[in-house]
Amino acid sequence: MRQSLARIVDHPVTRTVIIAVILFNAVILGLETSPAVMAQLGPLIVALDTACLAIFVAELTAKLIARGGRFFRSGWNIFDFIIVGIALVPAGQGLAVLRALRILRLLRVVSVAPTLRRVVEGFIAAVPGMASVFLLMGVIFYIAAVIATKLFAATFPDWFGSLGASLYTLFQVMTLESWSMGIVRPVMETHPEAWIFFVPFILITTFAVVNLVVGLIVNSMQDAHAEESNAATSDHRDEVIARLRAIEERLDRQS
Repeated sequence: MRQSLARIVDHPVTRTVIIAVILFNAVILGLETSPAVMAQLGPLIVALDTACLAIFVAELTAKLIARGGRFFRSGWNIFDFIIVGIALVPAGQGLAVLRALRILRLLRVVSVAPTLRRVVEGFIAAVPGMASVFLLMGVIFYIAAVIATKLFAATFPDWFGSLGASLYTLFQVMTLESWSMGIVRPVMETHPEAWIFFVPFILITTFAVVNLVVGLIVNSMQDAHAEESNAATSDHRDEVIARLRAIEERLDRQS
C-alpha cells in the first residue's frame, strides 16, 4: 500500500494538481482581503478556501503514510507541515492572523521551476559573502553617521540630530531617494562644503558596496547553474554508458 501511495504522491500529474491548487488558493486568499468581494461571495470564498485546505491536509497525510519517518527529512515537507498546521489553528485562540501564512505555500512553486530554483540557490550561496559585505557597510554607515551628527546636528536636528536619525537619513541618501533636492542641497545652503562628505559617501555605498552584493549573487547563480549543468551532463553520460554496457552484454550472449 505504501508503495502504490508513494507512486501516486510522486506522480507528475499529482504534483501538477497540487501546484495548481496552491496557485488557486493564493488567489482565494487574495480575494479574502477585499471587503467588496467578501460581501458578495463570502460563503463561496470560505468554502473554496476550506476545500483547498482539505486537499493540503490530504496530501500531507498521504505523504506521511507513504514515507513514514523519511517525510521529515525533506525541508519542503517540514515547511508544508508547519504552514498547514498553522492554518488548522482554531480562530478563537487569538492566533487567527497566523492562518494568513498559508500564502507562503506559494513558495513551493520554486521547487518545480528550475530558473526560480537557481535564483534561490544562488541567493543562499551568496549569503556568507553578503554577510561580510553588510558588515563592511555597517562600519561605513556608523562612521559616516557619527561624522554627520557632529557636523550637521545643530543646523538640521530632524535629519542629523541623533545617531539613529543620521543613520536613517544616510540610508535614504544611499538609496538615492530625494537625496539631492530633499537633503543634500538644503544642507549645502548652510554648509557649502558638505558635498565633500556626501559625494564620497554615495560613491562608496551606492556605487561600490551595493554592487558588490549584486556581483556576489550573480556569481553564485552562475556557479549554481554550472553545477546543475554538470550534474545533468554526468547523469546523461552514466545513462549512455549503462546502455552501451547492456548492448555489449546482449552481443556477448548472442555470440
